[in-house]
Amino acid sequence: MTIVAIVCAVLLTGALAGAVFRAERGPSTLDRTIALDVVTTTLVALVGLEAAFNRRTDTVPVLVVLSLVGFVGSVTIARFAAREPEGEG
Repeated sequence: MTIVAIVCAVLLTGALAGAVFRAERGPSTLDRTIALDVVTTTLVALVGLEAAFNRRTDTVPVLVVLSLVGFVGSVTIARFAAREPEGEG
């Protein structure tokens, strides 16, 4: 179990580093939005991995809050990034 957790943590850390790199270098706002959504998802996965490895259930509220923050942030940015056609609104 320890080897599996270490491999998963290394892979998730690599994904997190790649997403942070894309968020910093992304040419558009939507690229950065997707990268930050990947960062949030990776953080949820890392917290879930830690909870599973240590057999803790008290981190479930943290997982729920991180998921909600990621969802609300993505929806908010998508709402402001969408352009309404001229004459509407």
